[in-house]
Amino acid sequence: MKKPICDYFDVQINENNETIIETFIKGSLLLRQEAINKGTAFTEQERHDLNLHGLLPTNINTLEQQLKRVYRSFQRENSPLAKYQYLRSLQDRSEILFYALVLAHLEEILPIIYTPTVGDAVKEYSHRYQSPRGLSFSPLNIQYADHIIKNCSWNDIRMIVATDSSAILGIGDQGYGGLAIAIGKLAIYTAGGGVSPYQTMPVKLDVGTNRKDLIDDEFYLGVRQSRLHDDNYMQFMDQFVEAVQQNWPQAIIQWEDLSKDVAFAVLDRFRHKISCFNDDIQGTGAVALAGVLSACKLKKEAYKDQIIVISGAGAGGIGVAWALRQGLIHEGLSEDEARERVFVLDSRGLLIKSRAMDAYKMDYAQTDEFIKDWSYENTAPNLLKTIELSKATILLGLSGQSGTFNECIVKAVYKNTSRPVIFPMSNPTTSAEGLPDDILTWTEGNAIVATGSPFPPVEYQNKTYPIGQGNNAFIFPGLGLAAILCQARYISDQMILQGAYALADYTEQKHLAAGLIYPPIDELQEVSIEVAARVMETARDEGISQCEAKQDCDCKAYIRSHFWHPEYPQVVVGKV
Repeated sequence: MKKPICDYFDVQINENNETIIETFIKGSLLLRQEAINKGTAFTEQERHDLNLHGLLPTNINTLEQQLKRVYRSFQRENSPLAKYQYLRSLQDRSEILFYALVLAHLEEILPIIYTPTVGDAVKEYSHRYQSPRGLSFSPLNIQYADHIIKNCSWNDIRMIVATDSSAILGIGDQGYGGLAIAIGKLAIYTAGGGVSPYQTMPVKLDVGTNRKDLIDDEFYLGVRQSRLHDDNYMQFMDQFVEAVQQNWPQAIIQWEDLSKDVAFAVLDRFRHKISCFNDDIQGTGAVALAGVLSACKLKKEAYKDQIIVISGAGAGGIGVAWALRQGLIHEGLSEDEARERVFVLDSRGLLIKSRAMDAYKMDYAQTDEFIKDWSYENTAPNLLKTIELSKATILLGLSGQSGTFNECIVKAVYKNTSRPVIFPMSNPTTSAEGLPDDILTWTEGNAIVATGSPFPPVEYQNKTYPIGQGNNAFIFPGLGLAAILCQARYISDQMILQGAYALADYTEQKHLAAGLIYPPIDELQEVSIEVAARVMETARDEGISQCEAKQDCDCKAYIRSHFWHPEYPQVVVGKV
């Protein structure tokens, strides 16, 4: 007999295709179950059947009335962090109302529940802790991982965002606070990607922290020890993955904010054991490729003719280098030709084969033979020299170092091309390598600029320049939704890359003529459907899909029919 979706309730679809919630709890306990609590919107019949009379105000509200009230309360909060806390409280008492509010004001709220505000929430997590959400695994309980999952009331999890918080945005090791990132990403999966919140689970892999200030903080909620590393770390991850496979065999894992030291190793270790991907590597790479493709179309130049410099060789920088190289190969270049057009720098300069470096960087290093005629000081060319000597036309920032793209750097790229493409992509806003208004001023309004966090349009010489946001939210919700719906055995490189091309194609069709290289955030659901359809088709073509949908099905129609929407269902007493 199939288990209900949750120990407290189950979701049914009746003959009229209407959603019905069957609840196994009543009264005040039901009002504390955020996933199905309708608050003042419970009908008279529901109040009678579910023992709610007297527990709620007399007047019955519609969802629309509730939305007006909670939006007014949201607006009254006087700082982004206070707004974040309000939204988290709302989600913890009524999930459907929370998502209805997010979708009604998506462009305004997304920067609150995710970057840049979530960075502050992460830092303050232990001090502002309100209520539990998700699962936490630590060295103190990992041997009971299977029991921990069984302790959870959710029986049909399909999407997990799991973080060890070692490399949060551009702010590094944040210990237990990184759970806020997983919560925020899953909110985007639901609001932007139509993934049912009843099938998502944020996970904190609490392997410790190397920050003494956190360990010594009396309010710190995480395990008070140094981070696991090497074999101990991987054994921990093995136990976690095994428990997920045993209990939620159809779950997709998105690895989130793992440090560069382990991000690639974890992805390689598990990508063919369980359906998983790393958003910082693959999602960032895909969204960067889509933006660069759109920028090249905007300036009417072939992508294969560009020279690209990437400042930053962590998980994001290498992920972008991989995606951009694959894009060049897709345009007809050989692997060697693509390599010679993508230059990656870390904190010590250009990656060159003869230099000592981490193993994961080696494939993105230039050969000494290729740059033998370059003249530079020290062991490797710095950013300025690399731009000048490579004749770079595209500059991407994934270093997390604000101010890197100064006037000298920007003008060096501008010297090589009449329309430089410059993306300071690091998050949060304070970590962006450069400011859009500076970049446009230094290039006389000719640069094509996109950032990782939201920036307002720039006014320069009586002209308004939109600033595209290369937000991973344009990729990962659609990618994850497709992987869930097609029951992907694993997530292939082509699935990632085709997600990027779907985003670029959508932007070209809808917005390129207006000068936009990324869509507006308020079109996130439509973007996710386009991305999901392309990814689903790719999985089907590669033989990765185990989907019930037929080979010739209309993927977009299938995705729309499985898209979750925040609407109050009828709630009835379930049959135990």
